[in-house]
Amino acid sequence: MALSARSPRYLAGLLAGAAAAHYLVPKQFDGTIPRALPGSPRAWTYASGAVELALAAGVALPRTRRVAALAAAGFFVAVFPANVQMAVDWRRRPAPLKAAALARLPLQAPLVLWALNVAKQQGGSPSGGDVR
Repeated sequence: MALSARSPRYLAGLLAGAAAAHYLVPKQFDGTIPRALPGSPRAWTYASGAVELALAAGVALPRTRRVAALAAAGFFVAVFPANVQMAVDWRRRPAPLKAAALARLPLQAPLVLWALNVAKQQGGSPSGGDVR
């Protein structure tokens, strides 16, 4: 997957936008929290938004980009159960909503690959090797 120099910025923007959405419209996310998790769904919604915001900042900064991009890939894998929960819960909703919930499932893989490629683009040095 060829990446432009802007790719890390776009990934950071995606993460920051998702983080903002968790705080601006938390109710939308509360319903996707797997019921098996302890505590309130709202606490998980806010916590995942905070993680996304931290990841966005880390990916945006060249010094921390590699580690943050690897963490973002892990995060995208970790939130997959929420997407599954949403698909299960929305199976009886109108077709467009059901389609949106189902579409989220395969879209997680490109997000993981994108984050891994951003990390790889940074190289192997602890500082990321990029001082832009």
